[in-house]
Amino acid sequence: MTVPEPEERLTAVRDERRRLADGGPRTTRSDDDVVRVALPGSDGDALRDLLVAERARVVVEIGLAYASSALAIAEALVAVGSPDAAHLIIDPYQDRFEHAGRAAITAAGLGNLCTLISERSQLALPRLVAEGVVADAAFVDGSHVFHNVFVDLCFLRELVRPGGLVVLDDCQWPSVSTAVHYFEINTGWRHQPFDRPTRLRAWRLPDLWVEPAFESFRPFGTGTDA
Repeated sequence: MTVPEPEERLTAVRDERRRLADGGPRTTRSDDDVVRVALPGSDGDALRDLLVAERARVVVEIGLAYASSALAIAEALVAVGSPDAAHLIIDPYQDRFEHAGRAAITAAGLGNLCTLISERSQLALPRLVAEGVVADAAFVDGSHVFHNVFVDLCFLRELVRPGGLVVLDDCQWPSVSTAVHYFEINTGWRHQPFDRPTRLRAWRLPDLWVEPAFESFRPFGTGTDA
């Protein structure tokens, strides 16, 4: 099988992002589902540019849905052009979306870059840790239930390299902002600014991985950047 040239791959991803933005997914669960679930194009651009600036090579994504964020992440990885780039997407619920996200990835020619793991993130992430996977960044937009988000972030702290990035959507929900606030005040995660307005929030992990002592635990609330 002939591997497309980098510019051809980049054009294919951008074309599919544009098609998705202009015409919507090939199928939807309801008329308003895209607005409710999908990442808007401008936020996707912010995510893409952050990952390009990071020179990301391996990205873990939680939640696929209609693939708006997945295509933005893939565009960044293709633009960076690392030969061993990998995009691991965890989502057990593509059947609920009639596999629209998977179809978008296929249409963009990303079969060799993107791997869909059809399993709950709370089960898949520990296995990736055990397998020794190391990511440069992670994007979290899966379950918004507090304990699920907290467990996701626990294992992403193990998966993402020291100094890497964890990006979250929907931090306006207390269940999400409360989960990430623990890591901010107890494990040294610090806010990473974007170069443009966006509803996304990003945190940079410390350059040195240190397990905090239980005696140093600080109670945490919802934070101030919801």
